[in-house]
Amino acid sequence: MATKTAQDVLKLAKEKKVKFIRLWFTDVLGFLKSFAITPPELETALKEGMGFDGSSIEGFARIEESDVIAMPDPATFAILPWRSGDDIAVGRMFCDILLPNGEHYPGDPRWALKRMVKKAQQAGFKFYVGPELEFFFFKSSEGKPQILDHGGYFDLTPLDVASDLRRDIVLAMESMGIPVEYSHHEVAPSQHEIDLRYATALDMADRAMTYRLTVKEIAMKHGVYATFMPKPLFAHNGSGMHVHQSLFRGDQNAFFDARDPQHLSKVGKAYIAGLLKHAKEICLVVAQWVNSYKRLVPGYEAPVYVSWARRNRSALVRVPMYKPEKAKATRAEFRCPDPACNPYLAFAVMLAAGLQGIENNYELPAPVEEDIFEMDLQRRNQAGIESLPGSLDEAIVCTQDSKIVREALGDHIFEKFLDNKKIEWDRYRSQVTAWELEKYLPVL
Repeated sequence: MATKTAQDVLKLAKEKKVKFIRLWFTDVLGFLKSFAITPPELETALKEGMGFDGSSIEGFARIEESDVIAMPDPATFAILPWRSGDDIAVGRMFCDILLPNGEHYPGDPRWALKRMVKKAQQAGFKFYVGPELEFFFFKSSEGKPQILDHGGYFDLTPLDVASDLRRDIVLAMESMGIPVEYSHHEVAPSQHEIDLRYATALDMADRAMTYRLTVKEIAMKHGVYATFMPKPLFAHNGSGMHVHQSLFRGDQNAFFDARDPQHLSKVGKAYIAGLLKHAKEICLVVAQWVNSYKRLVPGYEAPVYVSWARRNRSALVRVPMYKPEKAKATRAEFRCPDPACNPYLAFAVMLAAGLQGIENNYELPAPVEEDIFEMDLQRRNQAGIESLPGSLDEAIVCTQDSKIVREALGDHIFEKFLDNKKIEWDRYRSQVTAWELEKYLPVL
């Protein structure tokens, strides 16, 4: 598919009777931000960008340096199906955030990912990712979560009452030019998954942001609430975002080697070794909320231990064996991210860890095919298997001195992100929870 140009956007906007164009970007935490322009402003916006005050955007500019410019990327133009009808259409474009002098704004997450992708390109690689974003449907966002069904993995109606919602989400995504591979009910009640077809990292980060909004918008139209909160239900699996990833040289998968018993090349092994070695450092970025660490506990299919395997789903990194001899299917599946992270930053730090492994010829340890949850502490220690951070606080400690995370994010985002996470932890640890009241108030 040819990339859209500014002229293409102007033509499409006229043909589709576009009345508003939403300019999208994300803050440091990964929340989607938007403002709308009208067609008379579109040509100017495509040439010069649109200025706005960045001082109120989380992790953006300070008040004394607040002027920034949203420069639309015409390649990302699409019609929003839930905002459009026969007589009116609403379009959207993702933006790069620039300084008034035309330089990239260092607090822009999209720019952080672009820099890491460029580093990979300079090493001869193109970075592809395919995330699996899970989510829940609840009756509302208020009070205790009320599930819509008691369905389980791959269940069909009548247990899965959300089949129509998933169908409408898939149709909406495809109408915007975003291909979908799978949609199905997940393990927990009222939990679902829609998998996007793999793409280059920047395209996929834009698609992931679009996906999250689309799910919420379609849910709202059906009178329900969708959430990407990592662990909304106690005693049930949380929502993950397993990220399948690979590096290509041209049309060739750099992870594949037909002569290797595991069909993994030297590049693939070093990349996975990089993910493992730096997993604890990057965990704060790929699992960025207090609630993320309620998901990363033993017993709920989420990874806790730093290891890799081919068949073992308790491992942090898995090399899927669906098509072991198919070169393009060879990939690493990184399993600790969750769908509430900032995808631009998450993809950037994963790539940084993998490239570090390649640059420094990290050696990949032996795979662990045994269920690690069943191993006792002594055996894990003997095997050299470390644990991921057990809380946001532990993750902050693992990240705050990380050189590769600082390089991947840049100084500005690195410091703003850390500051925000420290504030979040301080606020969380000072709360008195319902569990504490139920546990201690009657006896203390």
